[in-house]
Amino acid sequence: MTKHAIGRIRIVTAGLLSLGLLAGCGTGFGQNEMDPETRRQLEDAGALAPRDRDTIWDLFSNRDDPNVTVEVNRYLWQASLEILDFMPIEAADPFSGVISYGYGTPPGGGQAYRATVFVTDPALEARSLRVALQSRNGAVSRETARQIEDAILTRARQLRIRDGGL
Repeated sequence: MTKHAIGRIRIVTAGLLSLGLLAGCGTGFGQNEMDPETRRQLEDAGALAPRDRDTIWDLFSNRDDPNVTVEVNRYLWQASLEILDFMPIEAADPFSGVISYGYGTPPGGGQAYRATVFVTDPALEARSLRVALQSRNGAVSRETARQIEDAILTRARQLRIRDGGL
């Protein structure tokens, strides 16, 4: 055999060996489906990825209902904007329920405050609202922040009653 023929045999053998290895890494097409209980156990153990998991490609699909994805109470959101309208809005994200305000002086007041409002739930309840309040001298008392929360809750209830949502 010539050197050239031996080289060809090696190339063909390496190619066939590679194809055989790739065939062993099959995707499961044409194979029997795994028993659902076995699949569940393997998913629970972390050996298999769940079939309904979120992937990067889910970002490009529009399968979420836009009426369900926003998880904040609209009355609390609107009431926060109305009650704290004397403060400039620095950032607002209705999807996470956070409104950040810059320093502003309330009408009839002499001290400037800034606030961050967290609307954490779609329910119109006190537990759905948190207000972090700060003056230029530092944090204010929890009682002052609670008074702001109460004013926002009261206004939110008024808005709901006005809309006939009671």
